[in-house]
Amino acid sequence: MACVIQMTARRSSLPPLRTRMRDRSPGLAASLLGGAVAAGLGLGSFAVLVMVLWVSSPYPDSGPDGALHIAAALWLLAHGVELVRTGTLSGAPLPVGVTPLLLLMLPVWLVYRAARDATDASAEPDGPPPVPARTAWTGVVLGYLTVGAAAALYDAGGELRPEWPWVTACLPLVVAGAAALGVWSAYGCPREPVLRALAVVPGPVRRLVAGGDAWARLGAAVRAAGAATAVLLGGGALLVGVSLVWHGEPARAAFVQLTDGWTGRFAVLLLGIALIPNAAVWAASYALGPGFVLGAGHLVHPFLSDPAPLLPPFPLLAAVPDPGPGTQLNWAAGLAPAVAGATAGWFVARAAVGRPGPGRPAPARWPAARTAGVVLLTATVCAVTLALLAALSGGPLGVALLARLGPVWWRTGAAAGLWTVTFALPVALTARAWRLRVRRGRGEALPAPGAQPGGAAATDGKGSGKPAEAVKAAGTADADEGTVPVPDAGWTDRVASSDGEPVQAGGAGAGFWARARGAGKEEGTEQRKSARGQKKAHEEERGQKARPSARGAATPRTAAAAEEDLYDFLPADDPFPTPFREPFPTEWHDDVARASRWAALKEAATARHVPEDTETDADTGTDTGTRTGTGNAAGSGGADGAGGADELPPARRADTPEP
Repeated sequence: MACVIQMTARRSSLPPLRTRMRDRSPGLAASLLGGAVAAGLGLGSFAVLVMVLWVSSPYPDSGPDGALHIAAALWLLAHGVELVRTGTLSGAPLPVGVTPLLLLMLPVWLVYRAARDATDASAEPDGPPPVPARTAWTGVVLGYLTVGAAAALYDAGGELRPEWPWVTACLPLVVAGAAALGVWSAYGCPREPVLRALAVVPGPVRRLVAGGDAWARLGAAVRAAGAATAVLLGGGALLVGVSLVWHGEPARAAFVQLTDGWTGRFAVLLLGIALIPNAAVWAASYALGPGFVLGAGHLVHPFLSDPAPLLPPFPLLAAVPDPGPGTQLNWAAGLAPAVAGATAGWFVARAAVGRPGPGRPAPARWPAARTAGVVLLTATVCAVTLALLAALSGGPLGVALLARLGPVWWRTGAAAGLWTVTFALPVALTARAWRLRVRRGRGEALPAPGAQPGGAAATDGKGSGKPAEAVKAAGTADADEGTVPVPDAGWTDRVASSDGEPVQAGGAGAGFWARARGAGKEEGTEQRKSARGQKKAHEEERGQKARPSARGAATPRTAAAAEEDLYDFLPADDPFPTPFREPFPTEWHDDVARASRWAALKEAATARHVPEDTETDADTGTDTGTRTGTGNAAGSGGADGAGGADELPPARRADTPEP
């Protein structure tokens, strides 16, 4: 027995770290598996493509093992890892460092989806809690890097070998960034991690987002920078397409010269498609001004084109401008960054001006100085994005002249920031002032909140435009006086009395709505006294009642219809709907909702405490009921011509308490 107790105590006293790992092992194991599956899917996609091309090739120089080595090398190259080609004619190793950006999208998307799925966040409100962010992120990254390390070790003996410094730097960086983005998105994009990450940015940039609305300004800057980058890259792709059409014959000759068989041409076509985003980034850098380099010392920009001689015959390289100084057609490429900067300014102006509310002018979320700060932040984000894309799109393809291809990243980023500030700042300030003037002009013409034509300030006996506020105000006044509120028949169509005259607001319910409109206490007291005197007259008029029509003619109505109007004291439809919002939902006008509201009002009335004393009708000799909540409720129904609770409509009789 003592041994069993000792073993139980030892099991219950596990180390805290071991206990936490045991509790989180299901989430960690699933995350590891998800990361490994994502890496396997990416690697398998490349392997299938390369194997199909190898099988269909008429010159399979190497066996399946060589094709798999090339697939693993391409998969590593897609992550930004620089490769070294060993099987050259000269025998010297040649670096291959140009990453096709289209291939980079596949592993990034796979890691992003794996991280989202690893959190296992349930869409149900009462579902299980998601896996902790650190557990999901760690599992996906470790699982992916395990497969990546195995692929790098396998590819170390092939003709295209990875450079280990690039493997240890680029592969973890890409995987960690994509996994962090996936986990952050799965948790609903919280702002706290982003704001904490701003602590590592330089001081001037951090001060641009300081303040209570830092998240709003950062979000506006990111959206504006994204729009500007999309416009700039779209303009670059358009320049590439126009230049390819302009140099159509050299592009066709280069495509035919590379290979003879259809399999090789198909492979060249796939490679060209994968490099189209790279060409768009190069063209965007060309439009910004810094241009790009085609080998050491050979710069191409709008003012001068000095392409390197002996370029490899590749179709996309045929789009390089002709050698010589730039012309007006080359300078026209500057329209792309100008339009991108104006687009960024317009997005900032949209975020700086809010929407006008009912009866209120458009609010200015940020003053002009703060708007200029958001423009500077947008330019910073744009510069960082273009610098990163420029660094990824270029690289070496050999030695000597091919040692460097593509734009210089720091020049491209600085030029993107300058163009954005130059064109976005005046556009943002001008558009902000224009939107404020236009929206304020529209906002002044709007009706004030609650000032509807059928509201309390309007006449013609239509009642308050906000019945909920009127009921609340009247209920407060009745609680002070110890009386029971009675609905006003004047809210709907007025019911005619026995002599054909409509019952005006001086009836039994007038005091209720008079107190709801802020009338004096004395007027309400006199109207409540006259309610009992009109009870008999309303009871005699149960058979036939009339309601005046729009032209003044009387329309015969039954007692049930009149009773429906009396108890249905809320309007069926708003005669003056506002274009911005409906005052009440559709269910407010439903018959069941009306019956429920009236039953709740009756129940609240019966709950009030009034001194109990009975009164007897002198004409009938019957007891009119005690002056408790129930008696007053019954009397109120009779005073309104409803005939008491036993003659309520079927939809209301079940919800009304018996007198």
